[in-house]
Amino acid sequence: MSSSPYIFDATIENFQEKVMQASMQTPVLVDVWADWCAPCKQLMPILEKLANEYQGGFLVAKVNADQQQELTGSLGVKSLPTIILVKNGQAVDGFNGALPESEIRKVLDKHVEAPAEDPYETAHKLWEEGDVEGALAILSELNQKDPNDLKVLIDLAQLKAELGDLETAENVLASLPPEEKMQHQAKQLAARIKFMKQAGELPSVAELEKTLEASPRDPEALHQLALRHVLEENNAEAMDLLIRLMQAAPDYREGIAKTTLVELFDKLGNANPDVRTYRRKLYTLMH
Repeated sequence: MSSSPYIFDATIENFQEKVMQASMQTPVLVDVWADWCAPCKQLMPILEKLANEYQGGFLVAKVNADQQQELTGSLGVKSLPTIILVKNGQAVDGFNGALPESEIRKVLDKHVEAPAEDPYETAHKLWEEGDVEGALAILSELNQKDPNDLKVLIDLAQLKAELGDLETAENVLASLPPEEKMQHQAKQLAARIKFMKQAGELPSVAELEKTLEASPRDPEALHQLALRHVLEENNAEAMDLLIRLMQAAPDYREGIAKTTLVELFDKLGNANPDVRTYRRKLYTLMH
């Protein structure tokens, strides 16, 4: 039995009430299935996902064909799985077999009101599409409604940093509870802000590369080019330059190469494959 509140077992005894009568208020998707039916088992997780996504826009009535043979026969089922969409007491649509999620959505969209999009998800969609200002507007509104929503706060700080408002981003991070400051996303953002502040008015990548062609062990150029690569998310290149800086001038600016490398590890997280690679290189270099 599914744990979803939108899914229930239908029987010959409750079908009239829980399906036919209930469909006068909410569409009901009748899923006729059996334990031995492999396509039925492929279909059910999709139906459960959609039922939860639509948050009660429709219900799923599961009919076990083996246990409910009389009901299955009365529904005219010839093969499994059989899906029947009941609305206002009438079968209005349906399909046989395990359709892909996209096709099931098409059936639902004809008869079921689509769920309202989560504004938080909308903000992230805009963010991914490059509309930082649009994402910021939605997240700011969410923050006004619930100032204690920490995930929104961290996102706001990150957006402010992307827009160059490092002071506001730092203030938001500083306002977080101590335990939240230790979360990966907050630590990652704190490290990024620090890198952005360190970068300041750095020479261009081309200028720094030209300097290193002439003087491959120039510590300032190695450090500055590493920072440039961090800001452009070229993390492996940045870590490689920091290792080169440790080899060329380990005491440069009180060992800033090692400090920066560790901060970059924090920014990316231990699951990052480049972090694992360069942690080993750092360990080898130090021992």
